[in-house]
Amino acid sequence: MGNIIERKVAAARAGSNPYVIGKMLSGWLLIGETQPLHGYCQLLADPVVATLNDLEGAERAQYLEDMAKAGDALLAVTGAARINYETWANQEPSLHTHLVPRYLNEPENCRTRPACTVYDYATARPFSMDLDGPFIAAMRTFLGIGPT
Repeated sequence: MGNIIERKVAAARAGSNPYVIGKMLSGWLLIGETQPLHGYCQLLADPVVATLNDLEGAERAQYLEDMAKAGDALLAVTGAARINYETWANQEPSLHTHLVPRYLNEPENCRTRPACTVYDYATARPFSMDLDGPFIAAMRTFLGIGPT
C-alpha cells in the first residue's frame, strides 16, 4: 500500500501510528522514529500529495502555517536556537517536512551543516515513550492538539 509516507498517514488516520504527536489542519505531526537531535519531527500532508506545488491557495497556505506553528512549538518546548525545515520528497514522493531543532551546544563541525549530513539518523537513539513522552505532551499542550 503506497510509499512509507502514505503508510504513515494511513496508520495515523487509523490511530495505529505510535509516533503521532497530533493532527494539524493540513496533516499529521509525528516525532521521528529516531532522535538524532532532541525533538526531531515530521509534518506529513493529509491528504497525501506529491509536492507542495500540488497544493493551491488555502491548502498550501495551511500546510506552510502548520509547518511554522510546529517550528514555534519546537523552539518553545526544546529551547533550540533555530529550526531547520527540510521538504525534499526525493526518495518518498509525498509531501512531508522534516523539522529539525538545532542547538547551540552541538559540536562546531555539526552546528552549521545540514543535520542529515553530520548525524546518522539510522543509528540515532530510537524513539522511547519513556524518554519522549514528556516532549510529546508538551508539544500537544503548546499546539492545542491531540493524537487524533
